[in-house]
Amino acid sequence: MIALITGATSGIGRATAEAFADLDYRLILCGRRPDRLAELEEQLSLQTPVLTLNFDVRDYNDVREAIESLPDEWKAIDILVNNAGNAYGMSPIQEGDPTDWDQMIDGNVQGLLYVSKAVIAGMVARKRGHIVNLSSIAGKQTYANGAVYCASKAAVEALSTGMRLDLTQHGIKVTNIAPGAVETEFSVVRFKGDTERAAKVYEGFTPLTASDIADTIVYAVTAPAHVTIADLTILASAQAAATTITRK
Repeated sequence: MIALITGATSGIGRATAEAFADLDYRLILCGRRPDRLAELEEQLSLQTPVLTLNFDVRDYNDVREAIESLPDEWKAIDILVNNAGNAYGMSPIQEGDPTDWDQMIDGNVQGLLYVSKAVIAGMVARKRGHIVNLSSIAGKQTYANGAVYCASKAAVEALSTGMRLDLTQHGIKVTNIAPGAVETEFSVVRFKGDTERAAKVYEGFTPLTASDIADTIVYAVTAPAHVTIADLTILASAQAAATTITRK
């Protein structure tokens, strides 16, 4: 089994890579930070064959060239985990920074499309495959000061449904995973390095971990052949909705 994971160098992507290594899946790990890719390859290659690709999902030519560069023995990708994405800023729409908007839309929507296009053709030809798209509770419930991020994740929700409609006839499963509050570097990125502000997001309750989401991805991809886990929303037990969290 060969699995390709985008955004593999941290958070949910890294946790998923570690979980897949425990299943002895061969791993194609993708990311923008070559030092982290090298460190992860060194760690996981003790368990399973690992190949790394350093590219930016927002650059279609970069994506296409990277996927096409795979050796023949690595091209039959069975599982694609579209995990790469980002959130930048948290301000009302009238004060939003268009540069932040571009980064979210390019990474969360176009990046998912670019990588998927590069991988799906082979899955269709082989009549098998499984695509896992990382959405968010924000794709289901829009909240104030997050309009563009929520819109980008709502697009992932729509793309997951559309992919399932188009690809089921080709033997390809599509799973949409929508996490709630997961404590990763997500909030640090969103608040542009303000670690103090980021830490407050998770104060007063126990958030989800990256490993919690990785466990769910494993559950989806190891389901019986006749079962498709189509859409899963995962919340911390203290979280009732996108911005409704019981804090102590």
